[in-house]
Parts: sequence; structure tokens; C-alpha cells
Amino acid sequence: MNKPKSSPNKSSPHKPSPPKSTSLRPLADVLRKTLTDAFAKQGFASVELVTRWPDIVGAEIAAHSQPERIQWPRTPQERNAPEPGTLLLRVEGPAALEIQHLSGVILERVNQFFGWQAVAAVRLRQAPLARRAAPRAPPAPDPAATERIAATLPEIRDEKLRQALARLGAAMEQD
Repeated sequence: MNKPKSSPNKSSPHKPSPPKSTSLRPLADVLRKTLTDAFAKQGFASVELVTRWPDIVGAEIAAHSQPERIQWPRTPQERNAPEPGTLLLRVEGPAALEIQHLSGVILERVNQFFGWQAVAAVRLRQAPLARRAAPRAPPAPDPAATERIAATLPEIRDEKLRQALARLGAAMEQD
């Protein structure tokens, strides 16, 4: 007797499913959506306002302030352009008065960063800043390796350039 042929569209319940791709991805790619969602809950349209804060407002202002959130108006917009929000900054107590006087500069720089008038006002909240650890300086290259590499560069006549290249080569050997 002939067994009836099963249709090719039906899969057997006993066949294992094909393995999923396990390619490695950079951590930044994996966390990008999670971080974007977390920042969006705080009113940030983009993560860059927080991560690039020193570049946006300058090192002096960034040393004493951190953006906490952008509060957007609750009323629905009927116009094409959205109404600007209010930037809430966490500021160290002693620097609050100076940051308040610089609020016009901060508004200008933040809006320039966004490319439109995203923020119309700045509100300050005095609180300690969450300090990030300063990046460590790389260790100095081995002086013996530097001299050895410099000796292989006799065609470079500029002594400062030769020493700089030797330090670079020694640092690359350390890694």
C-alpha cells in the first residue's frame, strides 16, 4: 500500500526549528534602542543631548550642570511646528546663580544643536551631579622601546617628529 504524501507546506511536529543566528554585535548596537526608549521617557528627542552635553554647551558650563529632561507642552499642536519645551538642568548649588545668568547662552547652544527652537526656557534644579569617572591616561610607552624604534627612523631629520613617531610605535607595541 502507498502511504499518502504529506503536503510540503505542513511541517512535521518532530522536526527541530532551524537554529537562530548568533552573530556577535557591538554592545552599543544592542543597547541603542533601550537607551533611546529610556531617554525618550525623560523627554529627550535624542540621546546626544546628554552624551554630548560638554560639546554642546562648553566644558565650563557642563562641569557644573547636567540635562535631566525636556518637558514638552501637554496641549496637542495644530500647527506644523511643535511648541518648544523646557529644559530641566541639574545644577550644583554654588554654580546655580552663574548657570542661571548663562541660561540664554545655554538656550542658544541647545537650539543650535537641534537645528530648530526645541527649547524655550531653562529650569534649574539644585542637586549634586552624577560624576563620571575621568578617562584614564594611557600608560607611558617603554623608554627602551621608544629608543629602539627611534633608531630605526634615521631618514626622519626632524628630531621632535622622530621621537613622536617612536613614542607612537612603542605605544602600539604595548597594546
